[in-house]
Amino acid sequence: MKLTDSKYITYVHHRKKVWVKKELKGKHREYCLCFSCKKFNPTRAKVNCIISNCLYKLCSKYFLVTPVFECPYFEARQNKASIKREVK
Repeated sequence: MKLTDSKYITYVHHRKKVWVKKELKGKHREYCLCFSCKKFNPTRAKVNCIISNCLYKLCSKYFLVTPVFECPYFEARQNKASIKREVK
């Protein structure tokens, strides 16, 4: 199989080269509940969702992107706008 035929690509995330399925690259914010949850405050760790804080630490440690598809504590934002800014 040629590299151009692959359904997987690489790019740099959290300062590390990672693999991803082509069709899913950059899509985690579309699917992740956190970005539409009123408990998600990524720039304010002390008031951010404890699950989000733990998941971010895990993702940073192992260079992962882990969207949340199901959460028992999810609360939709009133204005229905999701967070678009880059989380560092």
